[in-house]
Amino acid sequence: MSLVFALAGFLYFSVGSISGPLADRFGSRRLAFIGMIMIGTDLVAASVAQSLLQVYSAYGLGLGVGCSYVPAVGAVPRWFARRRGLASGIASSGIGFGTLIVPPLASLLITDVGWRETYLILGVLAVIAGAGMALLIENDPRDRGLGPDGDPPQLASTLLRVPGASIKEALRSRQFIGLYAACLFCAFGVFVPFVHLVPYATDHGIAPASAALLVSAIGIGSALGRFLLGGLADRLGCELSLVAMFACMALSLFAWALSAGFWPLAGFALVFGIAYGGWVALLPAVVMDYFGGRNIGSLIGILYTSAGFGTLIGPAAAGFAFDFAHSYLTPILTSAICNVIAAIVMAVVARARTRP
Repeated sequence: MSLVFALAGFLYFSVGSISGPLADRFGSRRLAFIGMIMIGTDLVAASVAQSLLQVYSAYGLGLGVGCSYVPAVGAVPRWFARRRGLASGIASSGIGFGTLIVPPLASLLITDVGWRETYLILGVLAVIAGAGMALLIENDPRDRGLGPDGDPPQLASTLLRVPGASIKEALRSRQFIGLYAACLFCAFGVFVPFVHLVPYATDHGIAPASAALLVSAIGIGSALGRFLLGGLADRLGCELSLVAMFACMALSLFAWALSAGFWPLAGFALVFGIAYGGWVALLPAVVMDYFGGRNIGSLIGILYTSAGFGTLIGPAAAGFAFDFAHSYLTPILTSAICNVIAAIVMAVVARARTRP
């Protein structure tokens, strides 16, 4: 079952490498709208699945998140020269609120009307709410003759003359290579709790309804991290803040390995969610700081393929490891170590940039 999440995660991160360049060329609004329609269609398809293979297909064909997410978050940093981390955090906080609200909502709906009807309801909501909100996205302030933070047209024309790095230049840089490697190691472990925290909790005697709340605790932390840490990073620096997020995720995962009761697991979920939310919020701002806004959608999309590979391997490998050893200890510790490596790699990148 963990492979369902792994396939979906791999695709929605990897498809960003295609949707990002398309958004740079055709605008974020169009791509995000198409993506939300696809998300709704895939959820409806899952509602009529008759086998696990068909569930794989419904999620495996779920290109909608990859089509909508990267264009949406890529549009935001272009609008801000100041407090860019906070802006990216607020924009991406919808994921945190979704993680907070949807698991208990889905659990309640499954109990009342069944899992098929629940998929159908969520699919309709995705089309109505998601596609409707996508129509409000504005791609670039220069389309309106403005600069970041609403600056006047004179600054906008200056920005047009200094557009940022080309894709080729960025991909060859040490900063991008290091950032990609850090995200790859992080992703091997960072999505394991999303898939395995609930079964881990039920294995330790926690009721299924209470175990589902642990995922919502990750969502609460994620929303807080995106709001609070994005603004803090504007003061401390996005690079060093990103190092801290990797380190915090590693420490919280080590704490998970020592936790068994509901409240210790809830504490883990909250702290992990804060660091996870900060990681997601800071990535677009770091890419903008490194390479400018000229090809930010393309670069974010390419960067997210690292998370795609990590998502494909990490949760599924953890599931297979549990089936083999009947214990989550090894997958949890491996996830923590991967985030330690990510923190070290990112610290090396940050130090190389500040070295005279």
